Amino acid sequence: MQYTLRNIPAHLDRVLRTRALQSGQSLNEVVLEALVRETGLSADLIRRRSLTDLAGKWVEDPEFDAAIRDQDSVDPRIWK
Repeated sequence: MQYTLRNIPAHLDRVLRTRALQSGQSLNEVVLEALVRETGLSADLIRRRSLTDLAGKWVEDPEFDAAIRDQDSVDPRIWK
């Protein structure tokens, strides 16, 4: 389910964004937790996606590394 919220007061926005930054969570996660807490529902109802299926899956790719290296170089003809 997706919601769109409008007219969030500036002071509430600051508090939510500060909490997200301090906790290392996304703004969405912080707002969901606040909604769950304020409605008295269990925090167990918040669905979280596990990223364990991605952990340890890095594969070295020389072509990718070369493409990234190319992006780090400056072309003096266009940089003035």
